[in-house]
Amino acid sequence: MTDSPALPLVVVLGASGLLGTAVTRELASRRLRLRLVGRRPVRVPERHRAEVEIRRVDLTTPGAVAEAVEGADAVLHLVAHVVGPATWRVSSDDALAERVNLGLVHEVIDALSAQRRAGPPVVIFTGSMSQTGKFTSERITESTPDQPLTTYDRHKMEAELALKAATAEGVVRGATLRLATLFGQGRAASALDKGLVAVMMRRAFAGRPLTMWHDGGIARDLVCIDDTARAVVAALDHADRLAGRHWLVGTGRATTIGELFAGIARAVSEATGRPPVPVTSVAPPDQAGPTDFLDFVIDPSAFQEAAGWSPRIRWEDAVTATAAELAATAPVQP
Repeated sequence: MTDSPALPLVVVLGASGLLGTAVTRELASRRLRLRLVGRRPVRVPERHRAEVEIRRVDLTTPGAVAEAVEGADAVLHLVAHVVGPATWRVSSDDALAERVNLGLVHEVIDALSAQRRAGPPVVIFTGSMSQTGKFTSERITESTPDQPLTTYDRHKMEAELALKAATAEGVVRGATLRLATLFGQGRAASALDKGLVAVMMRRAFAGRPLTMWHDGGIARDLVCIDDTARAVVAALDHADRLAGRHWLVGTGRATTIGELFAGIARAVSEATGRPPVPVTSVAPPDQAGPTDFLDFVIDPSAFQEAAGWSPRIRWEDAVTATAAELAATAPVQP
């Protein structure tokens, strides 16, 4: 890598994850220094303008965060503690989850504060729309009162508050993006996708029923991982306008779980030529949490206006594309 200190240094923490991979695709075409930090191998587009440095490291190792963000002009904090197929199922005594979801944010703030740069670096942190907990209005907005119901959401909330405090003190220019429910669309990094859509897609390809823990009427706001990556980059580009606040990133469109699962079953049927797998209701398992039975749909207009971003990809189109991709690359059992 050519040493070009005049170029801004953007550090992506969690670059080997699904969102980190998508953000890397967005940033790699820019003229900047890009430091990609992840636990697993990091995917970089073959053709890129950015000067890329890859660091494969466990950020929970003492001193790893400070080394990762050294000299950073901007830090994109995309790290989250993953338990099985879902990131939000975290027990109250899970020390590693607290370390990753909350502690690393404090370490980023401390490390950037110690650098004493002329101007405060940018920090973009990804939270979740479910941080609001139960709400009574039709759409979540930035002014909706926060009553987090899960340990995961409380960790995210505390990290967000720490970032707001550090911004108020002039240590960083921080903003939190509270993300809607993410889904992929069959890209090369689909193996990293552990979200609801991907899990159900794999079940459908295996010929297994798609099981709902309720009657299918629970609504979610579904946003594509590629649209979300563009939102992260838009937040970076408009950091001064967004600093000190949290923002909602999603489509504003309510989709019921029943509609989503039926769409997945239909797309897989069309891709394989087999009958659609059944969509059924089952008793919720012991690990089901309170947010599994609540509607979460946002009003993204404030972020759209501030950052000039809007979603482009409908979940129906992404599900169809993903099913076609999987059918083309994996043998289908008769």
